[in-house]
Amino acid sequence: MRRRQFLAATGTAAAVGLSGCLAELGRLYTSNEPPVVRNRPNEAYVPTHVEGMKMVGTADAGDYRVGLFYSYPHRFWVMDDEDGDYATSKTAVEPGDDVHLMASVWDPETGTTVPDTGLSVELSRDDELVSEEVIYAMLSQRMGFHYGANFGLGGDGTYEVRVNVGATSLNRFGELAGRFESPASATLDFEFTERDRDDIPYTMLDDKKGDPGAVKPMEMEMVPLGRAPETLPGDRLGSGMASGLRLVGTAISEPRFGEDTYLAISAQTPYNRLVVPRMGLSATVSGGGLVRFDDRLEPGLDPELGFHYGATVPSLSADDTVEVLVDTPPQVARHEGYETAFLEFDTTRLT
Repeated sequence: MRRRQFLAATGTAAAVGLSGCLAELGRLYTSNEPPVVRNRPNEAYVPTHVEGMKMVGTADAGDYRVGLFYSYPHRFWVMDDEDGDYATSKTAVEPGDDVHLMASVWDPETGTTVPDTGLSVELSRDDELVSEEVIYAMLSQRMGFHYGANFGLGGDGTYEVRVNVGATSLNRFGELAGRFESPASATLDFEFTERDRDDIPYTMLDDKKGDPGAVKPMEMEMVPLGRAPETLPGDRLGSGMASGLRLVGTAISEPRFGEDTYLAISAQTPYNRLVVPRMGLSATVSGGGLVRFDDRLEPGLDPELGFHYGATVPSLSADDTVEVLVDTPPQVARHEGYETAFLEFDTTRLT
């Protein structure tokens, strides 16, 4: 596969394509993916390169809105579980892979990203099925949470992409209550040429690759990024770090959460506040010599909080001690830069 890369001749960079996609100025050449960094840290790190992407389009699917994008096919890592010992394993680009398709799902009324729906894609051309598969829930530094996989196509042409979105089991609050309870589908036309794909910016990060940190997420006007609020509503309970994840707690007393105070924990990536779903989280709340709560937190979705983990806790106050334990690491595939992070956790006290 031919890839266009711009090597820095002047040390400057220019924005190209979608906002946030960078292409280095200089000589044009082609290459495969660079080798994975050796001795990667067990935390989020700067990847070897970043890629731009092109938008296929957006469409409504029942209560959802779906955005579809593509870029070069690339490696990613999936979760492995051997008797509770979690690790990631690399999925390499295979011969015949032409694109990496990515889909985002959100609520069009509030702009809230809706993770954990399950999603499948059917690709057809001239009424003939080209490919059909359930695609991975993923986390990347550029897009945050999304769904994605590598696909082979049948050359240049127009493809019909049917995106099937499942119902969500998340607890929903406020304007989101009662929504997303049924599966839905959307169909988009995908005009593909190798030339258009090979014009997507592809930037090497030789000076920073492997360093602890993260690249900036893309900013797209039409598509919300799954990002936690800078300040959570309610009374702050503190924050803490767990295996590179930032856990932020708040206590909210609002009718939409019920009669008792609601404990919400926002799990975020450490640098850009990207929400991290598909975890098993539990908490212990104590105060005044009593344990007020010691149980699992349920994943939830709220227009003000966004995605979070929560439970009602009677008499919860900002003076209570809150300890959070990640029982199950995020069960999401990871793009480069996250594959060594968020795997081993100790109990974290919010301060």
